[in-house]
Amino acid sequence: MPLNILFITADQWRAECLSVLGHPVVHTPNLDALARDGVLFAKHFANAVPCGPSRTSLHTGMYLQNHRSGTNGTPLDARHTNWAKEAATAGYDPVLFGYTDTSLDPRELEEDDPWLRTYEGPLPGIRPLVLMGETPYPWTDWLKSKGYSVPEPIARAYSYRADGPDYEDGAPVPKPLAYPSEVDDTNFLVDRCIDYIRDAKEPFIAHLSILRPHPPFVAPEPYNALYDPATVLGFSRLKTPDEEAAQHPWLAHQLARRQYRASADEKKLRRMKAVYYGLMSEVDAALGRLFAFLKQTGRWDDTMIIFTSDHGEQMGDHWLLGKCGYFDASYRIPLIVRDPRRAADAGRGKTVERFTENVDIMPTMLQAIGVDIPLQCDGLSLRPFVEGRAAPDNWRTEAHWEFDFRDPADDTAERRLRLTLHQCTMNIIRDDRYKYVHFTKLPPLLFDLEKDPDEFTNCAGDPRYLPIVLDYAQKLLSWRMNHDEHALTHISLTHDGPVSRPSARY
Repeated sequence: MPLNILFITADQWRAECLSVLGHPVVHTPNLDALARDGVLFAKHFANAVPCGPSRTSLHTGMYLQNHRSGTNGTPLDARHTNWAKEAATAGYDPVLFGYTDTSLDPRELEEDDPWLRTYEGPLPGIRPLVLMGETPYPWTDWLKSKGYSVPEPIARAYSYRADGPDYEDGAPVPKPLAYPSEVDDTNFLVDRCIDYIRDAKEPFIAHLSILRPHPPFVAPEPYNALYDPATVLGFSRLKTPDEEAAQHPWLAHQLARRQYRASADEKKLRRMKAVYYGLMSEVDAALGRLFAFLKQTGRWDDTMIIFTSDHGEQMGDHWLLGKCGYFDASYRIPLIVRDPRRAADAGRGKTVERFTENVDIMPTMLQAIGVDIPLQCDGLSLRPFVEGRAAPDNWRTEAHWEFDFRDPADDTAERRLRLTLHQCTMNIIRDDRYKYVHFTKLPPLLFDLEKDPDEFTNCAGDPRYLPIVLDYAQKLLSWRMNHDEHALTHISLTHDGPVSRPSARY
């Protein structure tokens, strides 16, 4: 029987925020149950931030160094394929509920094409059934049809709060969203996905891309009050932002940017974290309805479910908000894969402690539906883990990611850090013991994660760690060389015609 795939992303979800992993506050019973019926990947990492570049790696299977869509708005070269295009070759009709944040190649568009004025384009090859983003017209039009008022501009619907004070102003709980939970953006998308699956006559591949728990941090009742701000986990940070800034020039620059610096108001920050947790629990509840529907209709037995995120969230750690830089909080994310095949029975309920990355998602989906994995993919299929087998001998022993802080529209970083536009980049390699951060033209960082799991002490200048700095710099260089874009390098034109011999992945 042909396999269906339900590919779910929840935006900006930190890895540890699953109760199946023992989180002391967040409750995610439906995702916990999914993990018990599938495989939980405990060391899974995004390959880039923010949304656009991370999702490009997720959808193309490529590291940023190869796809080059490095920031929100950097176009994705149209010559690259993706999982949707490849699935279509097997007769699937890939559909989208939500967004992919794909900045489209301007060379493929007319000068007056509206997609040239936003980075939130749809992934080429996917058919948007409900396209949601900064301007959520499908949702807000539906709200209006139900008699709800919608603010202007409609982007404010995501943060349209009820009247009254907020928690930091004396209210007992965070101020809720003005709309009931059953009609908010999360449940609207999940309902539309259920409608589609109910009517699907052919095997489907559906990408359900949920905004939450991404900001704005506003949750509907009762999720706004589900977690007490006074008792949420504290923040991993030094006493002051200035102490944090002393770690590295880039961090000092980032902390000087208002939109990335956490509030000094402890109550406000705790309110944000409580709502962040509440939004996660709402997503979990909505997915529980979707999973129940699959079981009730018999689709559970022929649908592979993949749940992950595009990146994490600093949430006050190191005095930062959002996603940026080199800290684990921005890159370590959840991954659960539930494969209905009998061949996957041996993997059910297992937790994988090997390093996996978002570039592995596309190869996993394509192998599941019997489609060849394109040469461009830097990732590897997760099937061995899903089937409960041992990791391949050549499986990676570190996680890798990149952060591109170039901004063609703003040269502030260049001026503050005395860099050129193309020097505003960093590469990270991280294993169980060390994390090494290499900048194009700034001092490196080395963290001894065994002694310093919260990444406060830069050991790169400590003479005792110099051999380790050299070792990890060499590892990082070798990794980049091994993953330089392959293109046609596996082909040679000979007197007998073209000869092709693809290399092993690692």
